[in-house]
Amino acid sequence: MQANVGAIPASTVAQEARAHRDARHDYLFSWLLKGCALLVLACLLGAAGATLWGGRHAFGTFGWHFLVSSTWDPGSDTYGALVPVYGTIATSLIALLIAVPVSFGIALYLSEVAPPWLRTPVASAIELLAGIPSIIYGMWGLFIFAPFFADHIKPWLTNYLGNKPDDGKLSWVAQHVPFVGSLFGSDYPFGASILTAGIVLAVMIIPFISSVMREVFQTVPTRLKESAYALGSSTWEVVWDIVLPYTRSAVIGGIFLGLGRALGETMAVTFVLGNAMTLSPSILDPGASIASTIANQFSEAAGLQKSTLMALAFLLFVVTFFVLLIARWMLRQLAHKEGR
Repeated sequence: MQANVGAIPASTVAQEARAHRDARHDYLFSWLLKGCALLVLACLLGAAGATLWGGRHAFGTFGWHFLVSSTWDPGSDTYGALVPVYGTIATSLIALLIAVPVSFGIALYLSEVAPPWLRTPVASAIELLAGIPSIIYGMWGLFIFAPFFADHIKPWLTNYLGNKPDDGKLSWVAQHVPFVGSLFGSDYPFGASILTAGIVLAVMIIPFISSVMREVFQTVPTRLKESAYALGSSTWEVVWDIVLPYTRSAVIGGIFLGLGRALGETMAVTFVLGNAMTLSPSILDPGASIASTIANQFSEAAGLQKSTLMALAFLLFVVTFFVLLIARWMLRQLAHKEGR
């Protein structure tokens, strides 16, 4: 009887064994997930460290002057990063200025206005655009859009907005609005330019931004929108007062996702940017970006020039990091205001 009283039931032993086994499996699974996260971080730090180490010769030779110099002379081994950095930021901002309103209109139409039978085909077409390789966009820009831009759009911009019109007579806008004349003045006869690259980039990132906006617009509770419509609100008022406040954090995240895509684009920009290592205030002149400069020169670079290209790659990491940092700061500010 005493032996029976002191004995542990078999079911209890099995439950304890299973609990220990589950705890061990959970421990291993948590470490597996942590390893995956650390692997991504290690890859990021490894790539940044490799580019920084590869560019140490350029940073050591030129110092801080490397960031503000527009000189690029392989003959004398003198290089500056200002032209590629300016081209990268300028083309990306132009793309963002064009893509955000268009993406907002697409997402608003698909989520609020379009009939149900039209939403799926248009959404599928947008997803198809997102899957097209960037070199296809570059070839389209080089062979189709750039000649059209040079023949029909650029002359109008130069004559009516620039400070170098064909007839020599400055327009009222070029005379009275600061910076517009120099921004659109150009003697370059071809279509490849910073503005052309920005437009091609805008076409590339519109599918990404519009898809994100469309998905988040559809997460707004139908009850909220129906209540606003019942009170007599128009579609625009519902979007401005209900949809955007509810989804603004995700919308900003989608916009910065598109910006990050534009900053790192290589092939499409290389085709239509002109690849001229000269600093010009006009967006109708050719320029260069960090990615296009690396793609064009890395195969033949050696010595200090190769180190300079690695330094440019590290600067692209830095620019992208600051863009993501600004995005996180804006999202945190929005969350703080919503908390109030």
